[in-house]
Amino acid sequence: MTENRKIMDRRNFLIKCASFMAGSLIGLNSFSKAFAYGKCKEKSLFQPRISLIIDDIGYSFTRTRRFLEIGAPITFAILPRLPNTHDHAREIHAHGHEIMLHQPMEPYNSNLDPGPGALYVGDGTGRIVRIMEENLSDVPFAIGVNNHMGSKFTSCQKEIKETLMVIKERDLFFVDSLTSSHSMAYRTAKKLQLATACRNIFLDDDPSESVILSQLVKLKRYAFAYGHAIGIGHPYTETAKAIGRFMRSNEESDLCLVHISKLIRT
Repeated sequence: MTENRKIMDRRNFLIKCASFMAGSLIGLNSFSKAFAYGKCKEKSLFQPRISLIIDDIGYSFTRTRRFLEIGAPITFAILPRLPNTHDHAREIHAHGHEIMLHQPMEPYNSNLDPGPGALYVGDGTGRIVRIMEENLSDVPFAIGVNNHMGSKFTSCQKEIKETLMVIKERDLFFVDSLTSSHSMAYRTAKKLQLATACRNIFLDDDPSESVILSQLVKLKRYAFAYGHAIGIGHPYTETAKAIGRFMRSNEESDLCLVHISKLIRT
């Protein structure tokens, strides 16, 4: 091998090493993403799959990063119109995870404030379209929507249909958080032939690590019984710890953890 060839090979090697280190530091390296997705040892199309959604993202980078550090595919539902909404979306996207708009909607309990950018029963078509378009523009990289609160709003056929129409026109999907047994969101989405799914289990209504871990085990059982399952949690330290423990205990399991888009049906 000539001296010039050796110099060129060494230079290429150093360039590749530098690229690898830079990519790793900002979370964009393909090896980093491969590790994040490596928790799924797919064997067949019929392998039980679960998807985890973490709601109420946008307030705390510290809490969000605890979930990024787990190294597993998690979907993050980001609230609109918060000071850190954009930066959260960019950081999560850089780590290769999926993002949804966590759309605030009116609850039955009038003492609960759904937050900025909320939809309310009685809103006209024009307001619903405007609010939805503004909120979607506020959450970059969003590929879907789920509801924040909304027990009252999702129970109203007219308003939820108009909301879902905006989502369909943007070629996004919708996940019904099922904050009420009276929700009409999922069935309405199905009628509209909108890509959709609905939550099976809330993970952390009781935010203690042992209870959350028990909920994850229930989610696993549901997935083995029905083929797939969707769990929704919140950015609690205990939730991140429980998910980490659950993932470590299921490393050799046939269970496959996937982003929510993998479980969406029209």
